[in-house]
Amino acid sequence: MSCQEPMPRRVAGEIPGSPEAPGSLEIIVLHTSTNETLDALKTAARLADGLAARIRLLVLETVPYPLEVNHPRDAMEFTKRRFRTVAENARIETRVDIRLGGDYRAMLESALNPRSLIVVGGTRGWWPAFHYRLARRLEGLGHHVVFSAAK
Repeated sequence: MSCQEPMPRRVAGEIPGSPEAPGSLEIIVLHTSTNETLDALKTAARLADGLAARIRLLVLETVPYPLEVNHPRDAMEFTKRRFRTVAENARIETRVDIRLGGDYRAMLESALNPRSLIVVGGTRGWWPAFHYRLARRLEGLGHHVVFSAAK
């Protein structure tokens, strides 16, 4: 299940192409935690400014197997509102793409086009965290990944 809603543009000027136009550059920000995602959105906005690109905030929610994918609906509405608010604070056009499913990796791989430009927020420490390892895995699949280390 996917929920994609365009967010209002926060910067004057047109971005070439419509959100689905082929050939227009899209920067995907992969939701990790709230603070890490906010840092990643700032990084993506700086990249998008220089590249005339748009941003897609990709939120992957894993649903436990016994539950239906759209259960509970109230939680889904809360999630939509929460990420709409985050995206509205971006300085550039940001679209929120919320996907629900049982397999995180399958949802992620189905949401990405080949050679996507992805910004992943996370922390760096002496031991590679999950999000850092995920960024390296995405690079191994041929995507271009920017790891935005939270401060």
